[in-house]
Amino acid sequence: MTLERLVLWRHGETEYNATGRIQGHLDSELDSIGHEQAKRAAPVVAEFRPDVVLSSDLRRASTTAAAFTEVSGQVARLDKRLRETHLGEWQGLSGAEVEHGWPGAMGSWRAKPTWTPPGGESRVEVAERALQVVQELDHGYDGTALLCTHGGLITGLTARLLEWPTELWPGLGGIGNCHWTVLTRRGRDIRGWRLLTYNGGVPE
Repeated sequence: MTLERLVLWRHGETEYNATGRIQGHLDSELDSIGHEQAKRAAPVVAEFRPDVVLSSDLRRASTTAAAFTEVSGQVARLDKRLRETHLGEWQGLSGAEVEHGWPGAMGSWRAKPTWTPPGGESRVEVAERALQVVQELDHGYDGTALLCTHGGLITGLTARLLEWPTELWPGLGGIGNCHWTVLTRRGRDIRGWRLLTYNGGVPE
């Protein structure tokens, strides 16, 4: 079996997103805007007609996936490997607080996917754990897989699936709340991936 399409869907907005604070593995919930975003995006995402649906077990992702379930009837299987990057001592802080406590470190983290925040994990490590999920699905399913997950993971996994060298990863921009990325196979006999859509979403 071989997947033909992979849809990576970011969760809706949280209070942490709205106030510019770092979440990582903190289990934040959607705010009112995030719930509305999920409700609006779910019918559009359902048009991908996924054969299998997985979600991060963090509430902001699983609640977003639940909006998809309400529309499609498909229940997402939770997988903690789809969690956002663990950002260690930075979790709960604002960007300004990180810069004050670790001058220059935020720039290093953004520029170097192999760089690890204190007590956390690198973006390369995140991409590798997410890649395990994709590889398992690739052996068990045909068609389309939908993963409801997090922005940092989506960016890293996309670059990893496209087999980009890590120095090019920062060239991929961020993912908006409740936006999605779509990758498809390069061809029937080619196992690699190509990028079809990046940061797609419902028009405001």
